[in-house]
Amino acid sequence: MTDPPAQQERLARALIGVVAASGLVYPLLLCAVQLVFAQLFVVDVAATALWLGVAVTCCVALVAAVRWGAARRVRSPWLLAGLAPPVLYEVWVLWPLVTG
Repeated sequence: MTDPPAQQERLARALIGVVAASGLVYPLLLCAVQLVFAQLFVVDVAATALWLGVAVTCCVALVAAVRWGAARRVRSPWLLAGLAPPVLYEVWVLWPLVTG
């Protein structure tokens, strides 16, 4: 069995990871709202690219905080694979604006 200080340290690390991840939810929500405005109401390719970059950064930081709290390796190929569907959707939405 693990000694109590090690178990307490694991619990503290998990709680810090959850708090850090929950702190990234509001910036991610802000990015989603800004993306709606940049894509649907006022078509602005530069703003869309900016807010999409911030959203991707927040997503990666959120997953990294959760994985750090769980004492798992932060880098994962599945993390990057999980970003593929939103990126493909954004390319699909922005393609007519970029080419036309």
